[in-house]
Amino acid sequence: MAQRNTWQRERVREALAGAPGFISAQNLHATLRDDNTGIGLATVYRALAGMAAHGEADSLQSPEGESLYRACTSPGHHHHLICRSCGLTVEIEASDVEEWAQQTAARNGFTAPEHIVDIFGLCADCTRRRATASDDTAGAS
Repeated sequence: MAQRNTWQRERVREALAGAPGFISAQNLHATLRDDNTGIGLATVYRALAGMAAHGEADSLQSPEGESLYRACTSPGHHHHLICRSCGLTVEIEASDVEEWAQQTAARNGFTAPEHIVDIFGLCADCTRRRATASDDTAGAS
């Protein structure tokens, strides 16, 4: 069923596109609230769910179990590298993962496999900041 393109849904779409990486519905709602849009949290949740269902947004679960969303920049199937510290997200192709998924499914008698692969780690900048902070505390001892 197609969603109506209301001004609220369009504003959620714009706010999501302006977010630097994956963002929770609550944080996106806070941004919209700060902009005095009058858009409710339930509307944000519905808009994000619809966008994810129609391929306009990527959706994943954080390591803490919270649903996070990001405006989809690549059409079709893709994977993500996500910084646990700053949220930087890089879309990646993973042909090895695709091949593994197909082979694993076939070995077990499954067809038409689907999968989601999101890799969480620390980006280069956050790794550098942690190393610098660690060096600073070691030097202070």
